[in-house]
Amino acid sequence: MADKIATREAYGNALAELGERYENIVVLDADLAEATKTCIFKKKFPERFFDCGIAENNMYSVAAGLSTCGKIPFASTFAMFAAGRSFDQVRNSIGYPHLNVKICATHAGISVGEDGATHQCNEDIALMRTIPGMVVINPSDAVEARCAVEAAINYNGPVYIRFGRLALPIFNDNDDYKFEIGKAIKLAEGKDVTIVANGMMVYEALEARKMLLENGISASVINAHTVKPLDVKTIVDDAKITGAVVVSEEHNIIGGLGSAVAEAIGENYPVPVVKHGVNDVFGKSGPAKELIEYYGLNAKGICEKVKIALSLKR
Repeated sequence: MADKIATREAYGNALAELGERYENIVVLDADLAEATKTCIFKKKFPERFFDCGIAENNMYSVAAGLSTCGKIPFASTFAMFAAGRSFDQVRNSIGYPHLNVKICATHAGISVGEDGATHQCNEDIALMRTIPGMVVINPSDAVEARCAVEAAINYNGPVYIRFGRLALPIFNDNDDYKFEIGKAIKLAEGKDVTIVANGMMVYEALEARKMLLENGISASVINAHTVKPLDVKTIVDDAKITGAVVVSEEHNIIGGLGSAVAEAIGENYPVPVVKHGVNDVFGKSGPAKELIEYYGLNAKGICEKVKIALSLKR
């Protein structure tokens, strides 16, 4: 089994590492530094760390101000608070003036576990992708998380990056791995169906591909780490080969990656698109692994959706 590291842990490590090279990075947190792992940066660069307390709305206003002074603020809290509680401030104080603020949200999705429905944010990507000019990224492992942080530093404008609580297998540690905002990565070739995934579901998509091959089904796998701007060309070109698409994400099936892909396919090359994710319901409290099984957010769940997609092909 590959090593497992939570993307939130990789985020904290990346900030501490990159803080040496990029001296204009500052980090803000909403009294959650131990959980978001910004505490790693705080320990190394205490003078560049600001704990704004349990006041996320104010934190994003402070981040907006710092960005106008030549700083690159990374403002962190749980996804539910970053996207939900602070939508007004993010939209009007960061998005509208297109400021260089990086919104880094941890503890997203069902895999938050025992914190339950109030903290399991399955709507954050839907909210953030509606803000004009907002880049939205959902990395699939620790390697990609670190790359996403550096890419955000070098991008001039608002960026939303989603990190998870659960430790995930590392599989992007190959020498030819390259991260680029807005450029999806094709991980496997196939001829029967295209599986598009991001976040923790990318590894599950690769596992699903193995299971499908045992049944004579050839699936391509695309890691769409950037939801916005979406790499429409890579996804549509693959759909032209396979004729059917399954989109898998740890997010509500409404408004997230599935919706983005369905829009792109519908506008460019209409073929069946089946969405796999949280089926428009709130989460429950329980161990993360049990919740993942309960909601079918695994390779088996992807395979079931592939069967539906294949049945819709003409």
